[in-house]
Amino acid sequence: MKKINFLFATICIGAGFLAGCVNTIDGRQTMGVPLVKDTVSRRYERPVLEVWTATKDVLKYNGTINSEDTLRSTLQASIDTKTVLVKIEPVDQRLTKVSVQVRTKGGAADLDLAGEINTELALRLATGNLTPATKASK
Repeated sequence: MKKINFLFATICIGAGFLAGCVNTIDGRQTMGVPLVKDTVSRRYERPVLEVWTATKDVLKYNGTINSEDTLRSTLQASIDTKTVLVKIEPVDQRLTKVSVQVRTKGGAADLDLAGEINTELALRLATGNLTPATKASK
């Protein structure tokens, strides 16, 4: 009987560690799997407004922008049923830090999509093309 109680207690404690609340980059909390990396950060040698415009365009191109919080400098979007949070913060006059956090509906992290968004943002800033993108028609 003691083995069964110990096993049950171990399973309950393990479930508590695997499911819970996680902090988002905009300072809120949401349901998710804690203790895993879920954010990709990069720095760009561009002014904040230029990065903000390019980020909005990349998010619009890939999905739908749900909210735009200028006080917290964050954008929230939905891409393929995943929640994407982007925080844009100035490091100095010419350097801007962009953090991308992606969570699935179940609360798991998706670093591949976060890296893809950062790569698309870097390409957009490198080419200097800040006009709104449109998807190619088939």
